[in-house]
Amino acid sequence: MADEAELTADQHVRYIVTVEKVTSAATAPFPPYAPSTPPSAFQRPLLSSAQKKDSFESLVMEHIRLNGAYWGLTTLDLLHKLHAVDAAEVVDWIMSCYHPESGGFGGNVGHDPHVLYTLSAVQVLCLFDRLDVLDVDKVADYVAGLQNKDGSFSGDIWGEVDTRFSYIALCTLSLLHRLHKIDVQKAVDFIVSCKNLDGGFGAMPGGESHAGQIFCCVGALAITGSLHHIDRDLLGWWLCERQCKDGGLNGRPEKLADVCYSWWVLSSLVMIDRVHWIDKEKLTKFILNCQDKENGGISDRPDNAVDIYHTYFGIAGLSLMEYPGVKPLDPAYALPLDVVNRIFLKK
Repeated sequence: MADEAELTADQHVRYIVTVEKVTSAATAPFPPYAPSTPPSAFQRPLLSSAQKKDSFESLVMEHIRLNGAYWGLTTLDLLHKLHAVDAAEVVDWIMSCYHPESGGFGGNVGHDPHVLYTLSAVQVLCLFDRLDVLDVDKVADYVAGLQNKDGSFSGDIWGEVDTRFSYIALCTLSLLHRLHKIDVQKAVDFIVSCKNLDGGFGAMPGGESHAGQIFCCVGALAITGSLHHIDRDLLGWWLCERQCKDGGLNGRPEKLADVCYSWWVLSSLVMIDRVHWIDKEKLTKFILNCQDKENGGISDRPDNAVDIYHTYFGIAGLSLMEYPGVKPLDPAYALPLDVVNRIFLKK
C-alpha cells in the first residue's frame, strides 16, 4: 500500500449507504413491507438476495440492526453526508423498533428491548434532531428502572450487569435530560468499584482492565462530572501502551492491533487529557491502510474484510485526531460535537 494514504471518503459513503439499505431489507420482518406499500429507500435495494433469511448480511446484523444504523449514520454525519439518506424514512424505521409498553427499543423490528439498542435509537434520533418523536419520560423510566440497589445497571429484564450498561444508561438519560431519574452517586460509586490497580476498569469489580470497558467507565464518569476519581497518569500510561509497532492500538496487552481501538483508547485519552502520549501519525497511517480504497469500508487490520463497525470506529478515531474533512466527535457521547452542542445548548 502507498506510504501516503488518504481517506477515501466518497467510497466510504457509498459503502455505508449500500450496507444501510441492504441490511434493513435483510433484517426486516418477512415480508419487509405490506404488498400494497412500496418499499422505502432505506429498505429497498438488492431485495432478491437481501431478503434471504440465510444471507450473510441477515445473519450477522439481525440482532444488532439498530446498532448498525447508529454506526453507519454517525459515520455519514462525520463525513458531512448525512443527507445521503432520507431522514423521515430512517426515523420511521427506528420507531418501528420501539416497545411502547416498556419504553425500550429492540435491536430490530420484533426484537426484545435492551438498553444497548435504546441508546443507539436515541443517538440516531439526536443526529436528525428528532427526539420529539419520543415519549421521553417513558424511555427514561425504562432505563432508570434497570438500575440496581448497588448502583449498577442491568441490560434488560434478564439482569445481566456490566459497566457497559452503566455508561449506556447514563449517556441515554443525559441526552434525554433525565439524569435526575436515577441515583447518580450510586452509579458513580459502582463504576469506581470496578477500578483496578493498573488504573483501568473492568466489566465488574475485579474484572480485567480492557480498553472497551475503560471507555465505558471514563465516559460515564465524564458525563457525571466525576473524572476526579481517575488516576490520569496511571490510566494514561496503560492506554498509551496499547499502541503496537504497526501504529495501531490493541484492547489489552499482547493482542493484535485493531482499528476499533482507535476509538476506545483515543476517546479515553482525550477525556483524561493524555492523547498526546501516543503517536498520532502512526495511528493515522494504520487506519488509512485498513481502507478498501475501491469499494469503501474499513477493516479491523490491513487487507481484511471491511464491515460497518470498523468503518465507523476508524473514522471516529480520525475525527479524534482532527483529520482534515472529518467533523469533530464528542469523546463522551460518541456523537458529532455539533449534535451534542445542539442538545445541551438549546435547553
